[in-house]
Amino acid sequence: MNINRKGALSAAAAVAAVSLIAACGDSGGDSGGTISGEGSTAQQKAMQHFADVLTNNGNIVLDYTGSGSGDGVKKFIAGDVDFAGSDSPLSDEEAVKAKERCSGNDAWHIPLVAGPVAIAYNVPGVSDLNLNPTVLAGIFDSKITKWNAPEIAALNPGKTLPDLAIVPVHRSDSSGTTDNFQKFLTASAPQAWTKGAGKEFKGTGGSAASKSTGVGDTVKKTSGAVTYVEWGFATENDLGVAAIDFGAGPVKLTSESAGAALDAVKFTNPGSKNLVVDTPALFASKTPGAYPLLLTTYEIVCSTGYSDSAISTTLKDAFTTILNQGQDGLADLGYVPLPTAYKNTLQGTVDALTGS
Repeated sequence: MNINRKGALSAAAAVAAVSLIAACGDSGGDSGGTISGEGSTAQQKAMQHFADVLTNNGNIVLDYTGSGSGDGVKKFIAGDVDFAGSDSPLSDEEAVKAKERCSGNDAWHIPLVAGPVAIAYNVPGVSDLNLNPTVLAGIFDSKITKWNAPEIAALNPGKTLPDLAIVPVHRSDSSGTTDNFQKFLTASAPQAWTKGAGKEFKGTGGSAASKSTGVGDTVKKTSGAVTYVEWGFATENDLGVAAIDFGAGPVKLTSESAGAALDAVKFTNPGSKNLVVDTPALFASKTPGAYPLLLTTYEIVCSTGYSDSAISTTLKDAFTTILNQGQDGLADLGYVPLPTAYKNTLQGTVDALTGS
């Protein structure tokens, strides 16, 4: 159920928004209150889970609407919500506007939710499929158009691949998942993907659908379709998930392989409280057994400067509980429980949030 800040009920937004009463046992606080967020659909299932966790720990209301990263950032900058959920960090222009919203103080990125991006497909008769970044670049730029193309067959020796048209499905809305997928192709297959990155899809052709739910549903209904989507949406639609050869042999997507990649994450500005993940290094990594096609989604907050200083305290309490009790059960939803060292780094930023 979604309960907005005025207490109105919205059945239409029930899937996309979460509002449950909760508080944070580990923080030592019992401040109560409401925090509102909007944005990334990639972390929507995690936010629903976190709201359940908070329900079992007190009296803070979490109100999160999954509308897409672009909309979430716009709402945060406008002051309509307390935090933005985004699959990508703020652009330079957005950071300037966010600082204005935060009364002249910096906005900080807290990569609170991590989940692998699955290459999900619907190819009749194919339950085990290997791909690599170069082939993915060809598929999503409509240069590889059949499932039995030589480039795909070479990665799948001994397997029967159908003479079936590939239908690449991409996001039609402004999407941090799209941005990260294109950054991955740029870093891991620079000669094959020269389109660059961005929240708008830059490839050629294919079919488009809105939000993670839309691309997952489209692939489920379309023979020969393939998409990039958060793991939870792939499993929810019972889609095939390709193993990816990042350079050290095919790696199946599992909690363990994704966790191995997250454990090695570095930040662009070590020592800063503004935690932006070094995604080019992550996406270009070739660690055996690791699955680095990983989406680290951010909660973008004011470091200080909210018009109501109590919001910072409520955010601090809520995020502390999420970092502790909130990790159990994430793997079942297609996310990666945060490794201890990574979690401790995030806690340092959460602890530094101030009301004034």
